Amino acid sequence: MKETARYSEKKILVLGLAKSGVMAASLLHKLGAFVTVNDMKPLSENPEAQGLLEQGIKVICGSHPIELLDEGFELIVKNPGIPYRNPIVKGALDKGIPVITEVELAYQISEAPFIGITGTNGKTTTTTLIFEMLKAGEKSPLIAGNIGTVASGVAEKATADDSIVIELSSFQLMGIEEFRPEIAILTNLYDAHLDYHSSRHEYAEAKAAITKNQLASDFLIYNAEQEAVRLMAARTEAQLVPFSTEGKHEKGAYVENGAVFFRGDRIIGIADIALPGKHNLENVLAAISAAKLKGVANEAIQTVLKTFYGVEHRLQFVASIENRKFYNDSKATNILAASKALTSFEEPVILLAGGLDRGNEFDELKPAMKNVKAVITFGETAEKIERISKEIGITNIKRVDNVEKAVPAAFELSNEGDCILLSPACASWDQYKTFEQRGDMFMEAVHKLN
Repeated sequence: MKETARYSEKKILVLGLAKSGVMAASLLHKLGAFVTVNDMKPLSENPEAQGLLEQGIKVICGSHPIELLDEGFELIVKNPGIPYRNPIVKGALDKGIPVITEVELAYQISEAPFIGITGTNGKTTTTTLIFEMLKAGEKSPLIAGNIGTVASGVAEKATADDSIVIELSSFQLMGIEEFRPEIAILTNLYDAHLDYHSSRHEYAEAKAAITKNQLASDFLIYNAEQEAVRLMAARTEAQLVPFSTEGKHEKGAYVENGAVFFRGDRIIGIADIALPGKHNLENVLAAISAAKLKGVANEAIQTVLKTFYGVEHRLQFVASIENRKFYNDSKATNILAASKALTSFEEPVILLAGGLDRGNEFDELKPAMKNVKAVITFGETAEKIERISKEIGITNIKRVDNVEKAVPAAFELSNEGDCILLSPACASWDQYKTFEQRGDMFMEAVHKLN
């Protein structure tokens, strides 16, 4: 960890706990700051806050009192999930008090360079692929952010010989000041999180912040197929490294003659890549670009790509039973994500879909369903998904109570060579606490078929 006195004897408010808030508060306390923690959860139900209290950190729980702004704080470290319309956050900014997220704190203390990955979709898969490739290439990677350990906890232990591979959300990137990744990646840009951001423009600008501090010695890997991303890339000072599944880009990664190339060097045949789908091929291109910039040998990259079957709950290969392949895509909590999953397969698909009804119809899913031979529905949206299935001529439709019952129902309808895909196109909260729980129930039901 870099030695720093910048926080010594400064009054700092950590707003919101969870893992990142706990780590930020503890770190700032070690750095000599006068830390106050404020969290909505009552102290009696808040073991994290109780632990900080035992460290001698001031803790205020149960509400976000606006009067905190009268205490003369010089900095606020905000939990990324707390929106900027929160009265304390808004009031702090009006008073000129800087508001950062824990990622910025991690950068300020880190001896290791960062490889930062953001975008609407593909962040987790790309981050994991890069980590695995660097590990296979013996490049001493550490993984952090949304996918791994809290960034400041990783940065505290990292050395100059390490590289921190970090998945970054728009929420986190809105709270950076100096954060500068050695390699930044923009996977893609679609409308998302508009309930948090005031506009699509604000969301896009938050994503673009990943490259705002980069210099000419840094690299920006970007999706050259999307105009919005190309426009972002045009604003950077970093060296541009495009990737595309459509066109040849001599300065980056591309597809040609059934293989993936990086700057003219053939890396791997597409048929040898374990991850299915065009969207995953984009993730592969981005990851290869980062790995090659870090000097990873082709053989190490090939080993990872031939054996990596996906991140848990994200088009994750689960099992092959009697020549039926099962895939867990419980993370597909919206129509766009489910569409991407469906278009990944050329084989006949039995789709398991349904969940929380947020009021939207599912007509946008129809074009992606050309290989769907049967549909098993569940949850609040079952009727809506059945409607669009019938409208495109699917007659084999069955409604069940939940994901656990959907698996044997799908197996009964299947033939050899079919793919049975959980890609709900809906959030899970009508029946499950999280999409992870839903995916776990799916996988457990699949393994019971054996």
